[in-house]
Amino acid sequence: MRIYLDNNATTPLHPEVLRSLEVNFRDVFGNASSIHQEGQTARRLIEDARESVGRLIGAASRDIVFTSGGTESNNAAIFGAVAAAGRHHIVTTQIEHPSVAEPVAELERLGHEVVRVAAARSGRVDAGRIVEALRPDTRLVAMMLANNETGVLQPVAEVGRVCRERGIHLHCDAVQAAGKVAFSVESLGCDTLSLSAHKMHAPKGIGALYVRRGVAMSTHMFGGAQERRRRPGTENVPLAAAFGVAAKLAADGSWRDGAAALRDRLESEMANLIEITVNGADVPRLPNTSNITFRGIDGEGLVIALDLKGVAVSTGSACSSGRVEPSPILLAMGLTPEEAKSTVRFSLSRFTTAPEITSAIEVLKEVVPRCAVR
Repeated sequence: MRIYLDNNATTPLHPEVLRSLEVNFRDVFGNASSIHQEGQTARRLIEDARESVGRLIGAASRDIVFTSGGTESNNAAIFGAVAAAGRHHIVTTQIEHPSVAEPVAELERLGHEVVRVAAARSGRVDAGRIVEALRPDTRLVAMMLANNETGVLQPVAEVGRVCRERGIHLHCDAVQAAGKVAFSVESLGCDTLSLSAHKMHAPKGIGALYVRRGVAMSTHMFGGAQERRRRPGTENVPLAAAFGVAAKLAADGSWRDGAAALRDRLESEMANLIEITVNGADVPRLPNTSNITFRGIDGEGLVIALDLKGVAVSTGSACSSGRVEPSPILLAMGLTPEEAKSTVRFSLSRFTTAPEITSAIEVLKEVVPRCAVR
């Protein structure tokens, strides 16, 4: 039996979500834009799902736009907030997900000025430094609510209050945070916010973008009136409905304390085994995420060794042109390349059990000593 501890990458389907998919793929085939009965049945599913997703983040249903996932939502928000004409000032952080970092880099290539605020060694960005970077001509601030590698929560609400006062568009990437911590779009003060269903036990290929009512944005796609013309195209009814089911389930956060306790136990056991650093341990972070630097250990080798023993985890590394590179996020936090390459991420879910963590700890005790850098 395998133990899956890579839930920040993606999550298994919740049984209720799977049942929704099975029924709706089979029975609800109408086009949600059609006025006949089949079309209106599909429309009701879409709108019920929109209501559930909105409720999860404290938003009105009419402000929810369904997309193909977090990457599309981030791109739509970033390019939509910055007009094509003119040169604008943009503020972001050095620890953003590539679906934010790369669109911002493309705007920079097109002539916009970008300031990237560094994170502390804890993995948390100082809100004051972001505010200091703002200028009268700042058009956009783009920052995540929770980091995908470390789980560290970022001070979006503190920045949001200032952005709202100054009329600056704030986009929040909440893909990793949604369902794992409670928040509302009003408490964050954001103008746009991105979500992805596959991070909360729903299928891949469906996400959402919150757009605060009255916010002017350029449209990123053309070709139809769907999603209030913000995202034209025939809606994927079964996936949207599945997202709605997952959002309802995610609103129940009763699993979070248990996940945090299991995470803490894993970290404690590892500290007894070998010298480690838990990145982000001293600041607020997601209850399910543990990013551990194993001193003197080959992180990639550890991931492979664990996989062979039936435990799925990940490193912060990305493979480029056949070469393993240290995580840019960990480097931005001040880790050395060697430390970054010795770092492994464990991410739990609502389905992770105490016996699974016990078994994972036993496997770690066996394989960690074998992964020492020679």
